[in-house]
Amino acid sequence: MQRRPPTHWAWQVRLLHWLGVLLILAVAGIGLVMVDLERGTDLRKTLYALHKSLGITVLGMAALRVLVRLSTRAPAPLDGPAWQLRLARASHASLYVLMIAVPLSGWLLNSVAGQPLPWFGMVDLPALAAKNADLRKPADTAHVVLFWTLAGLVCVHAAAALHHHWMRGDATLRRMLPPPARRAG
Repeated sequence: MQRRPPTHWAWQVRLLHWLGVLLILAVAGIGLVMVDLERGTDLRKTLYALHKSLGITVLGMAALRVLVRLSTRAPAPLDGPAWQLRLARASHASLYVLMIAVPLSGWLLNSVAGQPLPWFGMVDLPALAAKNADLRKPADTAHVVLFWTLAGLVCVHAAAALHHHWMRGDATLRRMLPPPARRAG
């Protein structure tokens, strides 16, 4: 006997989704602020350390999201044109790839710059490559380009969810939100 697909995403998927949103907003905001601060200041050093630690956390959470997503059942696709469903799948796959690629590119940049990478001061992560001044600029460029690609795709993703919710009135967004509380009685 085949079970019907769930109506909402599994609670683990929803939790990791919204925690990921908060983490990515935090790491992006810190990243945009820290680069404009005066070099050598304590605030800049603190924000860089926090940015790196949160970025590594995003990487770990993205890996966990992939594992959880592969081990949970997805809700049935909502009605819509086939091209839209294919585009949604491609954009979701791209989001997962970028949630892994952006932190990895930052880790690589940190490595070729010869900087230590202590995760919240608790664990020193190994370098992904040896210090190499010739690779620092390309690694920095890759990190920035990947970040802005992720930021753009996140905006499109959010706009599509809001379009589905307000314009089409379907359950796309509601399936990623906590289910409504059950009323007593």
